[in-house]
Amino acid sequence: MNLSQALLNQDRLALSRTLTHVENNSEEGRKVLSEIFPYTGKAHLIGITGAPGTGKSTLVNQLALYYRREKDHRVAVLAVDPSSPFTGGAVLGDRVRMRDLSGDPNVFIRSMASRGSLGGLAQSTSAMVQVFDAAGFDIILVETVGAGQAEVDIAKLAYTTLVVEAPGLGDDIQAIKAGILEIADILVINKADRPGVENTERALKGMLELAHPTPRVFQHHGRQMVVEAPEKDDEQENFWFTEVKRTVAKDGTGINELGKAIEKHVRFLRESNEWDKQTRIQLQSTFDSLLRETLFARFLDELSQEAYEEIMSKILKREISPWGAVEELLG
Repeated sequence: MNLSQALLNQDRLALSRTLTHVENNSEEGRKVLSEIFPYTGKAHLIGITGAPGTGKSTLVNQLALYYRREKDHRVAVLAVDPSSPFTGGAVLGDRVRMRDLSGDPNVFIRSMASRGSLGGLAQSTSAMVQVFDAAGFDIILVETVGAGQAEVDIAKLAYTTLVVEAPGLGDDIQAIKAGILEIADILVINKADRPGVENTERALKGMLELAHPTPRVFQHHGRQMVVEAPEKDDEQENFWFTEVKRTVAKDGTGINELGKAIEKHVRFLRESNEWDKQTRIQLQSTFDSLLRETLFARFLDELSQEAYEEIMSKILKREISPWGAVEELLG
């Protein structure tokens, strides 16, 4: 039995081997990705992002438990860790915090290094999600590093994006300033047992309410749309209004309510055709990224080292600008 077939048969060893091949961008990994692609497109991908210290990993742990115990879904967790400055590998801190899930054959946790990628999402994240999808996982939870503004990258990948906030971090509207609020399908105020939770919720809801009375440009699932203030029910049905939910992930408070809000969002995506639109955004983003990488690599292969060094020498001497150099090489 080859690796692809073993993966489709939900063999955990084959899954682990495939993920390693894909993360290393090996020839075997690319071959498997091509073979399993027709069997993908079924899983619900949930992105969880937010600032460090908001309790994202604990929340992911509780969500995975919810989907196992309440829904009997197979759950995959992909934790995108900051790269180790020494080895380039993942720190694995998230695995340490997810011990409640250990021993369950229907849960698979994988940490991967962000490798300096903007937004903490390495190029291989999308490919690894495809592997989990083909392996029969119903829910895929992707936790990002919470690096700030570039975290909006998660919106291109996930069907449902959770932005996690917490009271007492020094700035109730840090998410707005980071440009991250616009990509939230659900805002989660975690650590809601802390003082100041009412102020945090009031600030977030106030910013959301300010967005609706007047026409505005809204970034939703990676595309811009001008949204008028809704006046009719049918208009409201075609637009998702970001919900705010409180949780205390360390003891599971509010997780059931959060799970129901996610299910409500899935129904909206299915009924409004947003699911298909988001699928196109995912695949187009992956295709465009691969095309850029491949064309760049092919161009460098065809460019001699001497020609490259010569043009770099001119740039360093300020004889030609980088923009002019590109035009010269391509011309």
